[in-house]
Amino acid sequence: MRIWIDESSRIPPYEQLRAQLRLMVSSGRLKPRERLPPIRSMARELGLAPGTVARAYRELEWAGIVEGRGRAGTFVADEPPVAFSVVERQLVDAAEAFAAEAGRLGVGQQAAALALEAAFAARSDPEQNTSDYSRNTPLQ
Repeated sequence: MRIWIDESSRIPPYEQLRAQLRLMVSSGRLKPRERLPPIRSMARELGLAPGTVARAYRELEWAGIVEGRGRAGTFVADEPPVAFSVVERQLVDAAEAFAAEAGRLGVGQQAAALALEAAFAARSDPEQNTSDYSRNTPLQ
């Protein structure tokens, strides 16, 4: 399971995790009845506090997307109430195309994410013609 938490984002880490898990369920990457990693394992893997992961799981449970089963763990609900909107589907398609192109170019996930951030930054600041990415980041 690939989850990326942007520590520099204004979006709290629990919300980034919640949104990515929701998208994974919506897109079918996480299947009904599939077990999510234990809270402590997920926290360790992502470098987060266990309470942060627990909050994301709890909010998904409140939304009916996952079910907590005590010591057995947390599982995707049998019929999660997440509809995949047209925009979400287009976004996933675009992201998959971008990831495929980055892989074809031999670029790693971190460099690709930095390139994407630079593209968003350039869109929000048209005066900025170059980015830190293009000057300082090796493509590995």
